[in-house]
Amino acid sequence: MAEEIIRLVNIAKEFHGVQVLDHINLQIFRNEFVTLLGPSGCGKTTTLRIIGGFESPSSGDLLFEGERINEVPSFKRRVNTVFQNYALFPHLNVFENIAFGLRISKLNNKQIARKVTEALELVNLRGYEKRGIHSLSGGQQQRVAIARAVVNEPEVLLLDEPLAALDLKLRKEMQIELKNIQKRLGITFIFVTHDQEEALTMSDTIVVMKDGRIQQIGQPIDIYNEPKNMFVADFIGASTILPGRFIQDFHVFFADRAFDCVDKGFAPQEEVDVVIRPEDVKLVAPEDGMLQGVVTSVVFKGVHYEMLVESGDIVWKVHSTLMEPVGSNVGMVILPNDIHVMKKVAS
Repeated sequence: MAEEIIRLVNIAKEFHGVQVLDHINLQIFRNEFVTLLGPSGCGKTTTLRIIGGFESPSSGDLLFEGERINEVPSFKRRVNTVFQNYALFPHLNVFENIAFGLRISKLNNKQIARKVTEALELVNLRGYEKRGIHSLSGGQQQRVAIARAVVNEPEVLLLDEPLAALDLKLRKEMQIELKNIQKRLGITFIFVTHDQEEALTMSDTIVVMKDGRIQQIGQPIDIYNEPKNMFVADFIGASTILPGRFIQDFHVFFADRAFDCVDKGFAPQEEVDVVIRPEDVKLVAPEDGMLQGVVTSVVFKGVHYEMLVESGDIVWKVHSTLMEPVGSNVGMVILPNDIHVMKKVAS
C-alpha cells in the first residue's frame, strides 16, 4: 500500500477577503508524481506555496508524515522548490549555483564536489560546471535549477510551472526528462501547470482545480476517460458535451436518438450530460451512420485532421487520420464504450 507523505486537511486561504482556496482535502503519496492542474486563478500555485511554507493557510492543517507543519518555516521543511523563473544566481557559475545550499549547510569541499557532480550527471550537464548562467539555454538553466533543488536530497520537490518559458519542442523533451529524473530520484514531485497535455504526459495523479476547489483527483487515463463534471470534461481535452436523458441502465438519449452505452446507476429519465471525445466519433458513409451531418471545417493538426460536422443544431468535433473535405455529407458512428454519461451538476 502506498505510503502517505503529505496531507492537506480542510485547507482554506483568503487574500484581502477573497477566498482563493475553499477547504481542500488532498493526500499525496511517497514517490508519486502529482500534478495540480487548472486555469489561472484556480488556486494551484497557492496550494503549492502552502506546501512549501511560503504561504500560511487561513484555516485547516498541513501534515507531513502525519505531523502538523503549519508553523514550520520553509527552510526547515524537507521540500525544495523549482520556480517558474528558475531563480538562479547570475553572478555564480553552474557549479556554485548548485553548491549554494550545500555551502550554507557547511559541508566540506569534498562532499560538495561529490554531490554537485552527482546532481549534474542526473540532469545531463556534466562538464558545464564552470559555465556562466547567461551562457546557457532555457532548457539548460532549467536543468541547473532542478539540480540545485535536488542536491540537498529533499523528500518532496515542488515545481511551479517550470516549463512555461521553453519553446514547444524543448518543453516536450523536458516533460519526458522530468519524469525520468523523478523515477531515478525516487522522490515525490508536486508539479503545477495549466497545460492539460503536460499533465497527462507526466503525472501519476492529476488534481484538477477550479475556483479554489478540487474538481477531480485521479490517474490521467481516468481523468480523461471518466470526467466527474462538465468542467473537467471540457478542460481535459476537446469534447462535444451534450444534454441528455438517461433512459435506463446501458441506454441514454441525446442528439435526438437513443444510444447504447456502458453506464448504469442513474435514475430512469434522469437529466444528464453526455461527453463524446472527438477521436471517438467514427466517420462513415451517410447511409451507414447513426447520425448524418455536413463537414463545415477541416484543420490539419499534424497527426490527425480536426473536422467540424454540423448535424441539426449540434456541431460535432471529430479527429481522424482520414480527411473529408468541407461540404461532404458524412455519417457518424459512436460506440457504447465511447459514450460517457455524467450527472448534471454545477461544474
